[in-house]
Amino acid sequence: MREKLIQPKSVEEYGFKDIIYTKKDWVATITWNRPHMYNSYSTLALIEIKKALEDAADDDGIALVVLTGAGDKAFCTGGDVQEYRTYYTRTPRDFIKWSRLFNDAYSALLHVGKPTIARINGMAVGGGNEWHIACDLSIAAEHATFRQVGTRVGSVAVTACTILPMLIGDRRAREILLLCEPIDAKTALEWGLVNKVVPYKELDGAVHEMAQKLINKFGDCTRQTLNHLNQWKDMAMLNMRLGVDWLTVHFNSMEAYEGMGSFVEKRPTDYMKIRKLAASGGSTEFMWGPYTKECPSCGVQNIPEGFEYCGKCGKKLG
Repeated sequence: MREKLIQPKSVEEYGFKDIIYTKKDWVATITWNRPHMYNSYSTLALIEIKKALEDAADDDGIALVVLTGAGDKAFCTGGDVQEYRTYYTRTPRDFIKWSRLFNDAYSALLHVGKPTIARINGMAVGGGNEWHIACDLSIAAEHATFRQVGTRVGSVAVTACTILPMLIGDRRAREILLLCEPIDAKTALEWGLVNKVVPYKELDGAVHEMAQKLINKFGDCTRQTLNHLNQWKDMAMLNMRLGVDWLTVHFNSMEAYEGMGSFVEKRPTDYMKIRKLAASGGSTEFMWGPYTKECPSCGVQNIPEGFEYCGKCGKKLG
């Protein structure tokens, strides 16, 4: 038998930390492994899941991929907001780098070329629900909930904005994306957001049963079927790239700082402060207003409108 140039690795060779990756009986299972953070994904988790998905795609001994979360509280609750606030909202360049990584990892899931099952073991929130809806099939435990939170935390769920209407219809997608309220598993099943709901203790059995049905199909025919089905989801990737350009600037605005700041600080979000500022003619796009002032003492220009003193010489501004 000829040796293959592209050889998948054993799971031990990767040494993953923020995900768990297993391969057994034709099934690759990827688990978000940050239960202490409700399985929010770190930058490291995105790097690792991309590698795992590429490995599963290359391994002819793998027929399908199962995506899930550690524990029984959360499937995934999106990106690590503390990381966003610390590293990726300081300059647009920083967020562009992160978004490129996210885009590549998410694309690896969409284009793995093998069926993907979301094993929903708890909350699927924000970006976590976006990873859920990227999967081909979904089985949820009875206690699972689904939620988008973009307009609550100063962001926009650009991928869900494209994919959710295809899955559950326009009106229901708008309800999830605009109200940001949790949807229970029973409602998710009625709306077509998941394929099946079972008691938590039966979740693994239900996933196994579905996996066996997928394994006993022709691999190449399945891959081509997925290629055709994914044409509409591929549109979401275009939408994501367009949305990233806006988010790179918006993440330096008052909305993002207040939304993410209140989340990290575990305090109520002051939505009305920003609404009232906009209504009174103030700027919400810049943290301290547009750069319109000039220091009469030292001549420094482009000082934010909200500043009372010069940041260079310390003198009071006129």
